[in-house]
Amino acid sequence: MTKIKICGLFRPCDIDYVNEAMPDYIGFILHFPKSHRNVTADRAAQLRSRLSPEIGAAGVFVDQPMDLVSETAARVGLNVIQLHGHEDDGYIAALREKTGLPVWKAFQIRGEADLAAAEKSSADEILLDNGYGTGTAFDWSLAASLRRPILLAGGLTPESIPAAVRALRPKLLDLSSGVETNGGKDREKILAAVRAARQITKEV
Repeated sequence: MTKIKICGLFRPCDIDYVNEAMPDYIGFILHFPKSHRNVTADRAAQLRSRLSPEIGAAGVFVDQPMDLVSETAARVGLNVIQLHGHEDDGYIAALREKTGLPVWKAFQIRGEADLAAAEKSSADEILLDNGYGTGTAFDWSLAASLRRPILLAGGLTPESIPAAVRALRPKLLDLSSGVETNGGKDREKILAAVRAARQITKEV
């Protein structure tokens, strides 16, 4: 079954939308002010308290000190740590031991070398993306030969979910800009994305 994650929540209404749609996970972008979706640990904790307990919360971090990631995970009540920087296997192993949480690692896919690095990663899950928040998809055919399960991000929309699942059978779909309108999460798009993911999972 392909699960679905709605990432980049930063407003109380975003939490209300996902509580209605009931994806498997949501994501908070933490300590990354370059993103307009960035939230502080305190803000994320407030939003987390509003989230349905049936939805897992992932924290997205980019090249942050391990102590900061660990402290933030505890403060917010994260279920998953998602890394989008240059974190290596040593960092991943130490962070997993320190927090007791599963660690997902994102890889920007441009060619075979990127896929090889992803496949060798010691992360609990690998997330394949076109870039960091570009809102576009990479060439999915590149990933067809991977031998481990993948999480898929980049350019996903409610409309493209069926094709993505048929092409790669990902373990999870990770959407952000594809469920937004004018930079903010869109209730109807979130509902449509979760419906599409649930429906295609029944068919394949």
